[in-house]
Amino acid sequence: MSNKVHVKTGDEVIVINGKYRGHKGKVLQVAPAEGKVIVEGANIVTKHVKPRKMGEPGGLIKAESALYADKVQLVCPKCGRPTRVGHAVKADGQKDKKRICKKCNAEF
Repeated sequence: MSNKVHVKTGDEVIVINGKYRGHKGKVLQVAPAEGKVIVEGANIVTKHVKPRKMGEPGGLIKAESALYADKVQLVCPKCGRPTRVGHAVKADGQKDKKRICKKCNAEF
């Protein structure tokens, strides 16, 4: 199994299926070993938190949970549309590999 994920922390993505379909948000965390990402404002779950220290409140908190990375698609900063990620290598053969938008060829 490949441990590569097509998005990085800080990328703007859109959820393409599930309960939060169409939701845009920033990637907060990436877990390549599991193939999952955490998107800001998507896949909200309620957690039961026990107070750990004296005076610390317990109760129910809402937090983002992980989504599979194949359920999100990168949003191009130039054209603003969801797109697949392409890779471009410089013509002179240097190791500078850049991510590009498949629709408008803008660089990420």
